[in-house]
Amino acid sequence: MRFVWQLLAVVVVAMIGGQVVAAVGDNPWLQLVLGLLTSVLAVLVYGWVVRKTENRPSTEVARKGAEAAIGRGMLIGVAMFGAVITNIYVNAHYEINGLGSVTGAIGLVGFMAAAAVTEELLFRGVLFRIIEERTGTWIALTLTALLFGAVHLLNPDASLWGALAIAIEAGGMLAAAYAATRNLWLPIGLHFGWNFAAAGIFSTAVSGNGTSEGLLDTMTSGPTWVTGGDFGPEGSVYAVLFGALATIGFMWLARKRGNLVPRRRADRVAATTTLPR
Repeated sequence: MRFVWQLLAVVVVAMIGGQVVAAVGDNPWLQLVLGLLTSVLAVLVYGWVVRKTENRPSTEVARKGAEAAIGRGMLIGVAMFGAVITNIYVNAHYEINGLGSVTGAIGLVGFMAAAAVTEELLFRGVLFRIIEERTGTWIALTLTALLFGAVHLLNPDASLWGALAIAIEAGGMLAAAYAATRNLWLPIGLHFGWNFAAAGIFSTAVSGNGTSEGLLDTMTSGPTWVTGGDFGPEGSVYAVLFGALATIGFMWLARKRGNLVPRRRADRVAATTTLPR
């Protein structure tokens, strides 16, 4: 039942918060405030429901070290997406026509924060963590990565390749980041940094949701395998490559820290266990 209660709690906050943030899209300052409030509320609700259903401290969202972990994640996310854009610039066509919209970027901070926090709480905090207890780290990573990619098929300009790309570069990478650190702050920061760089800085489409108006006024064209086409740069082969490399790096770190749960021991890992860093 803990799985059901945790899932419901996060989904309710995500659905209500997402609707509210989207409804005020024409007011970037209000979108910023409501997006950040949704993020904070989602973390508080997640922490509360985990404590109630598992009778343990919700260490994966502990306050200590949160700022540093989020900051590291954001830097990694922005740097990775910047590397993708650089390869699109070199191998296809990415043109900066000038400055875009500062207020548009401000609104995207709130929008992307709410999305990153609620999705990480749901997919890594609830789904990956609990599935891992039963199946081990590798199977849980594979299953939740595929599910994460599949839900992106609901986006307006989605494609099967785009969903598979998301599964590899985001679903796998973010689960591996959680496995390496055993907290949700790094994957939250990484998720936000990647998405905000895509929409808020480089003004590209995010996961098939159309082009956003960010800090730069840009234009992208060229082969779909390089640019990602209508799905956006996340459908680029370079995004998949960098995401896969990051996943390998995080899983290596998780193994080094003793954080991997083998399948043969997964059934003996209690829900109250916090693996060492």
